[in-house]
Amino acid sequence: MTTYFNYPSKELQEELARIAKQIVAPGKGILAADESTATCGKRFADIGVENNEDNRRQYRQLLFTADQRLQEHVSGVILFHETLYQKGDDGTPLVKLLANKGILAGIKVDKGVVDLMGSEGECTTQGKFVSAR
Repeated sequence: MTTYFNYPSKELQEELARIAKQIVAPGKGILAADESTATCGKRFADIGVENNEDNRRQYRQLLFTADQRLQEHVSGVILFHETLYQKGDDGTPLVKLLANKGILAGIKVDKGVVDLMGSEGECTTQGKFVSAR
């Protein structure tokens, strides 16, 4: 059976290639800041901080406003959905704080765990990294 695939436009292919190259830039990595409300709650409980939206926002703002070493070593940040709508103390969207440092922001679309094809007893997560443009 023949499979036909419609390739994305040349412009989209070029954009995806640029994003991929930026993410894997030498000496850089991805910051996973996609802790759910429940996961943040566990971390905050350990240090006696109330798990509310403002405390989660302040925590993320602290991460994203670190000094220039952040952009020297981080190429992209995986965000929790809530973060897309949060703003810093000065009203700047948190996503914009990252963009101003040349850091890509995106969210993980998690569709759950499935068996990894060709393996025995291994699994993988279905989903993708979606740019938070």
